[in-house]
Amino acid sequence: MDNRFNPFIIPKMEGYTMATYFKRGKTWSTKVRWHDSDGKRHSKSKSGFSTKLLAKQWAIDQESKLNKGVQIAKEISLVDYYNNWVNTYKKDKLSEITLDRYKYTGEALKGFFHDEKIKSITRVKYQEFINQYGATHAPTTVKKVNSIIRACVKSAILDDYLYKDFTQRVELTANKDKVVKVDYLNLKEIHQLLTAATDKIEHRPGFTSRFMIVTAIYTSMRLAEIQALTWNDIDWLHQTININKSWDMKTHDFKPTKTESSNRKIKVNPELLHYLKILQDNRQSNLVFMNQYKSIPTSNAVNKTLRSLLESLNINRRNFHFHSLRHSHVALLLANGIDLYAISKRLGHSNISITANTYAYLIDEYQSKTDKQIITALSRI
Repeated sequence: MDNRFNPFIIPKMEGYTMATYFKRGKTWSTKVRWHDSDGKRHSKSKSGFSTKLLAKQWAIDQESKLNKGVQIAKEISLVDYYNNWVNTYKKDKLSEITLDRYKYTGEALKGFFHDEKIKSITRVKYQEFINQYGATHAPTTVKKVNSIIRACVKSAILDDYLYKDFTQRVELTANKDKVVKVDYLNLKEIHQLLTAATDKIEHRPGFTSRFMIVTAIYTSMRLAEIQALTWNDIDWLHQTININKSWDMKTHDFKPTKTESSNRKIKVNPELLHYLKILQDNRQSNLVFMNQYKSIPTSNAVNKTLRSLLESLNINRRNFHFHSLRHSHVALLLANGIDLYAISKRLGHSNISITANTYAYLIDEYQSKTDKQIITALSRI
Protein backbone atom coordinates (compact mmCIF):
# COMPACT_ATOMS: atom_id res chain seq x y z
CA MET A 1 0.00 0.00 0.00
CA ASP A 2 1.28 3.47 -0.89
CA ASN A 3 1.60 5.42 2.34
CA ARG A 4 1.29 8.70 0.49
CA PHE A 5 -2.46 8.08 0.19
CA ASN A 6 -3.05 6.63 3.64
CA PRO A 7 -4.50 9.36 5.95
CA PHE A 8 -3.56 7.34 9.04
CA ILE A 9 0.17 7.35 8.28
CA ILE A 10 1.93 10.50 9.56
CA PRO A 11 4.67 11.50 7.13
CA LYS A 12 8.11 12.63 8.31
CA MET A 13 8.05 16.42 8.65
CA GLU A 14 10.75 19.01 8.33
CA GLY A 15 12.28 19.66 11.74
CA TYR A 16 11.67 16.07 12.83
CA THR A 17 13.70 15.30 15.96
CA MET A 18 15.06 12.12 17.41
CA ALA A 19 16.82 11.67 20.73
CA THR A 20 19.17 8.88 21.74
CA TYR A 21 20.49 8.05 25.21
CA PHE A 22 23.57 6.16 26.32
CA LYS A 23 25.45 5.57 29.54
CA ARG A 24 29.11 6.37 30.03
CA GLY A 25 30.45 5.12 33.30
CA LYS A 26 28.10 6.32 36.01
CA THR A 27 26.49 9.17 34.04
CA TRP A 28 24.05 9.41 31.13
CA SER A 29 24.41 11.32 27.86
CA THR A 30 21.89 12.23 25.17
CA LYS A 31 21.98 13.50 21.62
CA VAL A 32 19.14 15.26 19.81
CA ARG A 33 19.12 15.10 15.99
CA TRP A 34 16.92 17.10 13.62
CA HIS A 35 16.65 18.51 10.10
CA ASP A 36 16.22 22.20 9.34
CA SER A 37 13.84 23.60 6.69
CA ASP A 38 16.52 23.07 4.02
CA GLY A 39 16.91 19.41 4.93
CA LYS A 40 20.29 19.95 6.57
CA ARG A 41 21.04 17.64 9.48
CA HIS A 42 21.91 19.01 12.93
CA SER A 43 22.61 17.52 16.31
CA LYS A 44 23.16 18.67 19.86
CA SER A 45 24.40 16.57 22.74
CA LYS A 46 24.90 16.88 26.47
CA SER A 47 26.43 14.55 29.02
CA GLY A 48 26.88 14.28 32.77
CA PHE A 49 23.29 13.44 33.79
CA SER A 50 23.03 11.34 36.94
CA THR A 51 19.94 9.49 35.65
CA LYS A 52 18.41 8.63 32.30
CA LEU A 53 15.26 10.52 33.32
CA LEU A 54 17.20 13.78 33.63
CA ALA A 55 18.74 13.18 30.22
CA LYS A 56 15.27 12.63 28.75
CA GLN A 57 13.96 15.81 30.35
CA TRP A 58 16.79 17.80 28.78
CA ALA A 59 16.12 16.24 25.36
CA ILE A 60 12.39 16.96 25.62
CA ASP A 61 13.19 20.57 26.52
CA GLN A 62 15.41 20.89 23.43
CA GLU A 63 12.67 19.43 21.23
CA SER A 64 10.16 21.86 22.74
CA LYS A 65 12.43 24.79 21.91
CA LEU A 66 12.81 23.55 18.34
CA ASN A 67 9.03 23.35 17.98
CA LYS A 68 8.79 26.96 19.17
CA GLY A 69 11.25 28.09 16.52
CA VAL A 70 14.32 28.47 18.73
CA GLN A 71 17.48 27.49 16.89
CA ILE A 72 19.07 25.44 19.64
CA ALA A 73 22.20 24.90 17.55
CA LYS A 74 22.91 28.61 17.88
CA GLU A 75 25.17 29.09 20.87
CA ILE A 76 26.25 32.53 21.97
CA SER A 77 26.93 34.19 25.29
CA LEU A 78 24.74 37.02 26.53
CA VAL A 79 27.70 39.39 26.45
CA ASP A 80 28.66 38.49 22.87
CA TYR A 81 25.08 38.83 21.67
CA TYR A 82 24.75 42.17 23.48
CA ASN A 83 27.93 43.55 21.88
CA ASN A 84 26.85 42.35 18.42
CA TRP A 85 23.41 43.90 18.94
CA VAL A 86 24.85 47.27 19.96
CA ASN A 87 27.28 47.34 17.02
CA THR A 88 24.62 46.29 14.51
CA TYR A 89 21.53 48.19 15.60
CA LYS A 90 22.56 51.01 17.93
CA LYS A 91 26.11 52.26 17.44
CA ASP A 92 25.50 54.57 14.48
CA LYS A 93 22.25 55.97 15.85
CA LEU A 94 23.25 56.92 19.38
CA SER A 95 24.82 60.07 20.76
CA GLU A 96 28.21 59.77 22.41
CA ILE A 97 26.68 60.12 25.87
CA THR A 98 24.03 57.46 25.23
CA LEU A 99 26.57 55.13 23.62
CA ASP A 100 28.66 55.39 26.79
CA ARG A 101 25.63 54.19 28.76
CA TYR A 102 25.38 51.14 26.47
CA LYS A 103 29.09 50.53 26.98
CA TYR A 104 28.78 50.64 30.79
CA THR A 105 25.79 48.29 30.58
CA GLY A 106 27.86 45.80 28.57
CA GLU A 107 30.65 45.98 31.13
CA ALA A 108 28.15 45.29 33.93
CA LEU A 109 26.83 42.25 32.05
CA LYS A 110 30.38 40.99 31.48
CA GLY A 111 31.26 41.41 35.14
CA PHE A 112 28.27 39.36 36.31
CA PHE A 113 27.49 36.82 33.58
CA HIS A 114 31.01 36.41 32.12
CA ASP A 115 30.68 33.97 29.18
CA GLU A 116 27.39 32.40 30.23
CA LYS A 117 25.24 31.31 27.29
CA ILE A 118 22.20 33.47 26.69
CA LYS A 119 19.93 30.40 26.58
CA SER A 120 20.90 29.33 30.09
CA ILE A 121 19.98 32.61 31.81
CA THR A 122 16.82 32.49 33.91
CA ARG A 123 14.65 35.16 35.54
CA VAL A 124 16.15 34.23 38.88
CA LYS A 125 19.68 34.71 37.55
CA TYR A 126 18.77 38.05 36.00
CA GLN A 127 17.08 39.17 39.22
CA GLU A 128 20.32 38.39 41.04
CA PHE A 129 22.14 40.62 38.54
CA ILE A 130 19.68 43.47 39.13
CA ASN A 131 19.99 43.06 42.89
CA GLN A 132 23.79 43.21 42.73
CA TYR A 133 23.88 46.11 40.28
CA GLY A 134 21.18 48.02 42.14
CA ALA A 135 23.07 47.80 45.41
CA THR A 136 25.62 50.32 44.10
CA HIS A 137 23.58 52.38 41.62
CA ALA A 138 20.79 54.95 41.75
CA PRO A 139 17.19 54.05 40.78
CA THR A 140 17.32 56.05 37.53
CA THR A 141 20.51 54.29 36.44
CA VAL A 142 19.09 50.83 37.20
CA LYS A 143 15.93 51.66 35.27
CA LYS A 144 17.89 52.77 32.20
CA VAL A 145 20.21 49.75 32.28
CA ASN A 146 17.27 47.36 32.62
CA SER A 147 15.53 49.08 29.71
CA ILE A 148 18.59 48.60 27.48
CA ILE A 149 18.95 44.93 28.41
CA ARG A 150 15.24 44.29 27.86
CA ALA A 151 15.49 45.68 24.33
CA CYS A 152 18.49 43.43 23.69
CA VAL A 153 16.65 40.34 24.96
CA LYS A 154 13.63 41.08 22.76
CA SER A 155 16.01 41.25 19.80
CA ALA A 156 17.50 37.88 20.79
CA ILE A 157 14.01 36.39 20.77
CA LEU A 158 13.45 37.71 17.24
CA ASP A 159 16.78 36.17 16.22
CA ASP A 160 15.66 32.76 17.58
CA TYR A 161 18.29 32.64 20.32
CA LEU A 162 15.55 32.69 22.96
CA TYR A 163 11.85 32.00 23.17
CA LYS A 164 11.27 33.41 26.65
CA ASP A 165 12.03 36.88 27.99
CA PHE A 166 13.97 36.42 31.24
CA THR A 167 13.69 40.14 32.05
CA GLN A 168 9.90 40.09 32.41
CA ARG A 169 8.44 41.10 35.76
CA VAL A 170 11.81 41.52 37.40
CA GLU A 171 11.76 43.72 40.49
CA LEU A 172 14.10 46.69 40.13
CA THR A 173 16.17 47.37 43.22
CA ALA A 174 18.47 50.35 43.70
CA ASN A 175 20.50 52.34 46.20
CA LYS A 176 18.69 55.60 46.91
CA ASP A 177 21.83 56.98 48.55
CA LYS A 178 23.44 57.01 45.09
CA VAL A 179 20.92 59.50 43.72
CA VAL A 180 22.74 62.60 42.46
CA LYS A 181 20.89 65.47 44.07
CA VAL A 182 20.80 68.74 42.19
CA ASP A 183 20.24 72.02 44.00
CA TYR A 184 18.04 73.95 41.60
CA LEU A 185 17.68 77.71 41.40
CA ASN A 186 14.71 79.45 42.96
CA LEU A 187 12.72 82.02 40.99
CA LYS A 188 14.76 84.94 42.33
CA GLU A 189 18.02 83.25 41.36
CA ILE A 190 16.71 82.42 37.88
CA HIS A 191 15.94 86.09 37.38
CA GLN A 192 19.43 87.04 38.65
CA LEU A 193 21.07 84.58 36.27
CA LEU A 194 19.08 85.89 33.32
CA THR A 195 20.01 89.48 34.21
CA ALA A 196 23.70 88.58 34.49
CA ALA A 197 23.70 86.63 31.22
CA THR A 198 22.09 89.50 29.29
CA ASP A 199 24.12 92.29 30.92
CA LYS A 200 25.56 94.41 28.06
CA ILE A 201 24.97 91.46 25.76
CA GLU A 202 24.18 93.88 22.91
CA HIS A 203 27.87 94.77 22.88
CA ARG A 204 29.08 91.18 23.29
CA PRO A 205 27.80 89.17 20.31
CA GLY A 206 30.92 87.01 20.60
CA PHE A 207 29.74 85.62 23.94
CA THR A 208 27.83 82.83 22.20
CA SER A 209 27.52 80.63 25.30
CA ARG A 210 25.62 83.41 27.07
CA PHE A 211 23.08 83.57 24.25
CA MET A 212 22.66 79.80 24.52
CA ILE A 213 22.03 80.05 28.27
CA VAL A 214 19.41 82.75 27.69
CA THR A 215 17.77 80.57 25.04
CA ALA A 216 17.65 77.60 27.42
CA ILE A 217 16.03 79.66 30.19
CA TYR A 218 13.38 81.02 27.84
CA THR A 219 12.63 77.83 25.86
CA SER A 220 13.62 74.71 27.88
CA MET A 221 15.35 73.37 24.75
CA ARG A 222 17.96 70.66 25.21
CA LEU A 223 21.58 71.66 24.53
CA ALA A 224 21.81 69.55 21.34
CA GLU A 225 18.58 71.17 20.07
CA ILE A 226 19.97 74.65 20.74
CA GLN A 227 23.26 73.78 19.06
CA ALA A 228 21.40 72.65 15.92
CA LEU A 229 19.20 75.74 15.64
CA THR A 230 19.29 77.50 12.25
CA TRP A 231 17.85 80.84 11.22
CA ASN A 232 15.34 78.99 9.07
CA ASP A 233 13.89 77.48 12.25
CA ILE A 234 12.89 80.89 13.62
CA ASP A 235 9.60 82.43 12.55
CA TRP A 236 10.02 86.07 13.51
CA LEU A 237 6.50 87.03 12.41
CA HIS A 238 4.63 84.38 14.40
CA GLN A 239 7.23 84.30 17.20
CA THR A 240 7.91 80.57 17.09
CA ILE A 241 10.89 78.24 16.97
CA ASN A 242 10.67 74.98 15.04
CA ILE A 243 12.65 72.23 16.81
CA ASN A 244 13.21 69.46 14.28
CA LYS A 245 16.81 68.26 14.72
CA SER A 246 19.71 68.13 17.14
CA TRP A 247 23.48 68.50 16.89
CA ASP A 248 26.04 65.72 16.95
CA MET A 249 29.25 67.07 18.49
CA LYS A 250 31.11 63.96 17.36
CA THR A 251 30.38 64.39 13.64
CA HIS A 252 29.71 68.15 13.75
CA ASP A 253 26.52 67.59 11.82
CA PHE A 254 22.77 67.37 12.29
CA LYS A 255 21.05 64.30 13.66
CA PRO A 256 17.43 63.46 14.59
CA THR A 257 15.95 64.76 17.81
CA LYS A 258 16.06 62.58 20.92
CA THR A 259 12.58 61.15 20.28
CA GLU A 260 9.81 61.61 17.71
CA SER A 261 7.84 63.72 20.20
CA SER A 262 10.87 66.02 20.54
CA ASN A 263 9.96 67.45 17.12
CA ARG A 264 7.84 70.42 18.08
CA LYS A 265 7.10 74.09 17.44
CA ILE A 266 7.12 76.38 20.47
CA LYS A 267 6.07 79.95 21.09
CA VAL A 268 8.82 82.31 22.25
CA ASN A 269 8.80 85.73 23.85
CA PRO A 270 9.86 89.02 22.16
CA GLU A 271 12.80 89.39 24.57
CA LEU A 272 14.44 86.18 23.33
CA LEU A 273 13.87 87.18 19.69
CA HIS A 274 15.55 90.50 20.47
CA TYR A 275 18.67 88.74 21.74
CA LEU A 276 18.71 86.32 18.80
CA LYS A 277 18.45 89.27 16.40
CA ILE A 278 21.69 90.64 17.89
CA LEU A 279 23.36 87.36 16.95
CA GLN A 280 21.88 87.37 13.46
CA ASP A 281 23.22 90.84 12.75
CA ASN A 282 26.73 89.69 13.63
CA ARG A 283 26.82 86.22 12.03
CA GLN A 284 27.51 84.87 8.57
CA SER A 285 26.52 81.23 9.17
CA ASN A 286 23.01 79.78 8.91
CA LEU A 287 23.65 78.13 12.27
CA VAL A 288 22.37 80.45 14.98
CA PHE A 289 25.10 79.63 17.49
CA MET A 290 28.10 79.28 15.21
CA ASN A 291 30.71 81.47 16.93
CA GLN A 292 33.47 83.64 15.54
CA TYR A 293 35.76 80.62 15.50
CA LYS A 294 33.42 78.79 13.12
CA SER A 295 32.44 76.22 15.75
CA ILE A 296 29.47 75.43 17.98
CA PRO A 297 30.14 75.84 21.73
CA THR A 298 30.43 72.45 23.42
CA SER A 299 28.83 71.22 26.62
CA ASN A 300 32.05 72.03 28.49
CA ALA A 301 32.11 75.56 27.09
CA VAL A 302 28.52 76.47 28.01
CA ASN A 303 28.83 74.89 31.45
CA LYS A 304 32.03 76.84 32.09
CA THR A 305 30.19 80.06 31.24
CA LEU A 306 27.23 79.04 33.40
CA ARG A 307 29.47 78.35 36.40
CA SER A 308 31.23 81.67 35.91
CA LEU A 309 27.92 83.57 35.91
CA LEU A 310 26.69 81.78 39.03
CA GLU A 311 29.96 82.45 40.85
CA SER A 312 29.70 86.15 39.97
CA LEU A 313 26.30 86.13 41.68
CA ASN A 314 27.62 84.19 44.70
CA ILE A 315 25.17 81.41 43.90
CA ASN A 316 26.45 77.96 44.80
CA ARG A 317 24.33 75.07 43.62
CA ARG A 318 25.48 71.46 43.84
CA ASN A 319 25.52 69.59 40.51
CA PHE A 320 23.74 72.42 38.70
CA HIS A 321 24.61 72.37 34.99
CA PHE A 322 23.25 73.48 31.62
CA HIS A 323 20.53 70.81 31.45
CA SER A 324 19.30 72.04 34.85
CA LEU A 325 18.11 75.18 33.06
CA ARG A 326 15.37 73.00 31.62
CA HIS A 327 14.14 72.50 35.19
CA SER A 328 14.38 76.24 35.77
CA HIS A 329 12.11 76.85 32.80
CA VAL A 330 9.55 74.40 34.18
CA ALA A 331 9.72 76.15 37.56
CA LEU A 332 8.96 79.48 35.88
CA LEU A 333 5.96 78.06 34.07
CA LEU A 334 4.56 76.26 37.12
CA ALA A 335 4.98 79.40 39.22
CA ASN A 336 2.79 81.22 36.73
CA GLY A 337 0.07 78.59 36.75
CA ILE A 338 0.80 77.04 33.35
CA ASP A 339 -1.00 73.73 32.77
CA LEU A 340 1.18 70.62 33.07
CA TYR A 341 -0.07 69.27 29.71
CA ALA A 342 1.07 72.46 27.96
CA ILE A 343 4.44 72.22 29.71
CA SER A 344 4.81 68.60 28.62
CA LYS A 345 4.20 69.51 24.97
CA ARG A 346 6.66 72.39 25.19
CA LEU A 347 9.35 70.09 26.61
CA GLY A 348 8.82 67.54 23.84
CA HIS A 349 7.81 64.68 26.12
CA SER A 350 5.87 61.81 24.56
CA ASN A 351 3.31 61.82 27.36
CA ILE A 352 2.40 63.84 30.42
CA SER A 353 3.44 61.10 32.86
CA ILE A 354 7.10 61.60 31.90
CA THR A 355 6.78 65.28 32.78
CA ALA A 356 4.99 64.51 36.02
CA ASN A 357 7.61 61.96 37.10
CA THR A 358 10.61 64.09 36.09
CA TYR A 359 9.39 67.26 37.74
CA ALA A 360 7.45 65.77 40.66
CA TYR A 361 9.48 67.78 43.17
CA LEU A 362 8.46 71.04 41.45
CA ILE A 363 4.82 70.01 41.20
CA ASP A 364 4.79 69.25 44.94
CA GLU A 365 6.41 72.64 45.59
CA TYR A 366 3.52 74.45 43.93
CA GLN A 367 0.84 72.15 45.33
CA SER A 368 -0.26 74.64 47.98
CA LYS A 369 -0.74 77.35 45.37
CA THR A 370 -2.78 74.97 43.23
CA ASP A 371 -4.88 73.96 46.23
CA LYS A 372 -5.76 77.63 46.83
CA GLN A 373 -6.80 77.98 43.17
CA ILE A 374 -9.01 74.88 43.50
CA ILE A 375 -10.69 76.21 46.64
CA THR A 376 -11.24 79.61 45.02
CA ALA A 377 -12.77 77.98 41.94
CA LEU A 378 -15.08 75.81 44.04
CA SER A 379 -16.20 78.81 46.09
CA ARG A 380 -17.40 80.53 42.94
CA ILE A 381 -19.94 77.80 42.18
